[in-house]
Amino acid sequence: MVVYNAVMKTLLRLWRVLPMWFHVLAMRIYRPKFRASVAAIIFDEQGRILLFKHTYRKFEWGLPAGGLEYNEQPDKAIVREFYEETGMQIEIERLLTVVSAREDHNISMAYLCKIAGGEFKESHEISEIKYFPVNEMPAMMLTTEKELIKWAVKEIQR
Repeated sequence: MVVYNAVMKTLLRLWRVLPMWFHVLAMRIYRPKFRASVAAIIFDEQGRILLFKHTYRKFEWGLPAGGLEYNEQPDKAIVREFYEETGMQIEIERLLTVVSAREDHNISMAYLCKIAGGEFKESHEISEIKYFPVNEMPAMMLTTEKELIKWAVKEIQR
């Protein structure tokens, strides 16, 4: 298992240094024609957003997220993904939104969640987790995720 983790970390870091055009091409070849993904939006008591530092992404920081496995329900998928990547348990409070992205043939479901237990353990995909003020999110983060977080803040305050 130690060798597997070391190999995975190396491969994921190599993936990050490849050019963006290669990422897009590989994903179009490797992934199914249509995908479904889930994300967890988690705020702390101060209203800061929890973000993950991914080992394999060009834009390292982002929401806790992942893809559905065959025959898996979306709510179970985000709980599983979060646990696999951090060793921590979350509870879903409610579904916030479902978005269909034409650019990459993906349906994304974002859930408002809260931490239920456990302590962070680094994985081959996630090297760090951190809460950020919504107005001070990292530069190395996708604009679409920043927009989703800002939308979620307004939605929750309604």
